[in-house]
Amino acid sequence: MNRSDSYTDIKLALIAEAQRLGFDDVRIAKAQVPSEVSNNFDAFIAGGHHGDMVWMADKADRRRAPQALWPEVRSVISVAVNYGSAADPLALLDQPGSGAISVYARGRDYHDIIKKRLKRLARWLVEQVEEADVKVFVDTAPVLEKPLAESAGLGWQGKHTNLVSRKYGSWLFLGEVFTTLELPPDEPEQDHCGSCTRCLDVCPTNAFIDARRLDARRCISYLTIEHKSHIAADLRPLMGNRIYGCDDCLAVCPWNKFAEVAASNVLNSRIELEAPQLAELVQLDDADFRTLFSGSPIKRIGRDRFVRNVLIAIGNSGMPGLGRVVEPLCADDSPLVRAMAIWALSRISLARAVEKRETEMAQEPDPDVRREWAAF
Repeated sequence: MNRSDSYTDIKLALIAEAQRLGFDDVRIAKAQVPSEVSNNFDAFIAGGHHGDMVWMADKADRRRAPQALWPEVRSVISVAVNYGSAADPLALLDQPGSGAISVYARGRDYHDIIKKRLKRLARWLVEQVEEADVKVFVDTAPVLEKPLAESAGLGWQGKHTNLVSRKYGSWLFLGEVFTTLELPPDEPEQDHCGSCTRCLDVCPTNAFIDARRLDARRCISYLTIEHKSHIAADLRPLMGNRIYGCDDCLAVCPWNKFAEVAASNVLNSRIELEAPQLAELVQLDDADFRTLFSGSPIKRIGRDRFVRNVLIAIGNSGMPGLGRVVEPLCADDSPLVRAMAIWALSRISLARAVEKRETEMAQEPDPDVRREWAAF
């Protein structure tokens, strides 16, 4: 048996092992990124569309080429885990007293779950082929994982820039095993978006410059998760009650009619995060926040940014009754929280709160908070 035949057999066994470990799909790609993808990424960075995500620009050279990250890599094993939900991801948008959390973040942190499985798969491969060397990645290194997944045939990058699968729709977690083995690659997936623009049209903040061209600085997922400072005043009303991430462009994709509910209960939503009440979330102190979101990807943004998001949702709720839980936050230790508390009160028209806090305006040390008082 020649090496090519041997690697074909290894690939077939690898796929079987990956499925046994809980991966819903696995494909192989050559360790290279198409030049068009690299050019588009460079344009994204040059236009400043990455916003606060400076790490994208700092390690841009490693993203353009897998060999720049690891010179010995020859193949990329691209895996996918379905996290499709039985519930309508957009149903909460009609419940202003609740906070809408992106489906992927309602359960345990997928990074931990998938990385453990990937390490097991990588160990298995090394046990089968002694000369194999491997590295595993789950959104934790400068890897252009969606283009690699497309090259491997897992799906294609839709007009919303996310991966779309003909079998699982838009609900896929991705991960990679880089290896020194030259495994037989799969055929890339073709683009099946056609003339559809539903994902572009539904975006609440008009974050898409064009098909597959996103300005992250206007994306609600970016604003609620990555953006560390004050969110621009003109974008806040457009966020509705989305407090962590946004599923709009994913949820409206017609390919979701083929999507399946996730088989693994490890990724199930926590009941308390399916329709959390804004009145309760906004009162979280740091200890409460860490307890509630232990093991959750939400924990990494910290209490202050999370409460900022909740306050914006309250401001958009049109529910004056929430003013009682907002008022104390006008004196919060965090300028970020104080500013959004003032904004939220101004939106739900609590005149008595204005009178009560007038004297504090003159004493406020933070200029951003003073601006919110002035606008109030």
